[in-house]
Amino acid sequence: MTAGRTLLAAALSAAALFGQPREVGPAAGALIIVGGGRLGAEIVREFVERAGGPDQPVVVIPTAGTRDEFPPDWTKNHFLSKAGFRNVTLLNTRDRAVADSESFVEPLRTARGVWFDGGRHWRLADSYLHTRTHRELNALLARGGVIGGSSAGATIQGSYMVRGAREGNHIMMAPGYEEGLAFLRGVAIDQHLLTRKRENDMVAVVEAHPELLGLGIDESTAVVVEGDRFHVVGNSKVAIYEKGRPYYFLAAGERFDLRARRRVAP
Repeated sequence: MTAGRTLLAAALSAAALFGQPREVGPAAGALIIVGGGRLGAEIVREFVERAGGPDQPVVVIPTAGTRDEFPPDWTKNHFLSKAGFRNVTLLNTRDRAVADSESFVEPLRTARGVWFDGGRHWRLADSYLHTRTHRELNALLARGGVIGGSSAGATIQGSYMVRGAREGNHIMMAPGYEEGLAFLRGVAIDQHLLTRKRENDMVAVVEAHPELLGLGIDESTAVVVEGDRFHVVGNSKVAIYEKGRPYYFLAAGERFDLRARRRVAP
């Protein structure tokens, strides 16, 4: 690659990570982004409906956690199975070569939904960022599927990844661990917001990266994204952060335009 192309590629990557894009949410499909804690029935229902019902195949990715091995019947106790899904596949690897293989991604090609469990989201970035798995996740959205996740599985869905440091999740901006899977572009997502008293932590991020929109999601609460809009479901609140503006909260039932960055009528 020439020096000019290298510089262009770097500029485009930086724009995707920090810039304000024309389209923020997925052009097709949906995202269910949960701030951790208990998954209420209303959140589970949103995922089931957008996956096309319990007869559809879905995939769970628990890689953010610490386990490397799972018993054959592990999925039977997962909330997806308890929600009625009859075809749940577990995908997990720490090896980027495996994540980039045809055999590993095969279940994603027929899945209608994917769920990212919680843990530490740097593990998800280490395993899947810019691999064939990442491409197949985008393809799932493009054909109208749904991607959901809670806690670490929420933060990884933004383009800018807060709390990504291996040293600890108290570090909001960690060089080398700032890039998420970018299902939401130009957005940083925090979780456990009010429960862990994190409501002021995102302020420094949007001050340092003024083109970013910050979302802070409390436990047992989710944003359901379709296109460039989302609505809030669950028991608590979602905070909106922009440089130079006081953050403010949305409650269940409220709607937000991610591109216009404003509340919208139901």
